[in-house]
Amino acid sequence: MVKIFIGNLSQEAEKDEIESLFTQYGTVTECAKYKNYAFVHMDDRKSATKAIRELHLYKLHGRPINVEPSRGKNQGPVKLHIANVEKGFDDELRALFEEYGTVTECAIVKNFAFVHMSNSDEAMDAIKGLDNTEFHGKRIHVQISKSRPRGGPEEEDLLVSSREMLYKKTC
Repeated sequence: MVKIFIGNLSQEAEKDEIESLFTQYGTVTECAKYKNYAFVHMDDRKSATKAIRELHLYKLHGRPINVEPSRGKNQGPVKLHIANVEKGFDDELRALFEEYGTVTECAIVKNFAFVHMSNSDEAMDAIKGLDNTEFHGKRIHVQISKSRPRGGPEEEDLLVSSREMLYKKTC
């Protein structure tokens, strides 16, 4: 489940109208409209990411709406380590990980890479979806980096919480 924030809504915008706008991209499990903003919960991360990309600055009742992932509590960047990646594919690697959420940084160093995802949910989705898959003819291995992301939580806390989240998602 992905929670999306929609800002800069006009007073005329209706809850049903917002919900149907997002339903074009996937299953909406919840929609709540307030004065000039709303929250939409979507079932699937890929659908939510596509909706965010395509509906950000979409004009609704003459106003460009602001569409972005909701910033929940304790959501900070997560640094992933990707093994077995060749240099020269930075853009392709970034695009691959963006299917799972917001990539704040991406760098290939020697035969490995670091990709910073905006939060732990997205990072865990990327690990589940991309670990042990092929990328440009090589099998990549994706895991939480043992070094800290800039401005992020301590390594041990991050590793423990990522294991807990993976356990919760698979159970």
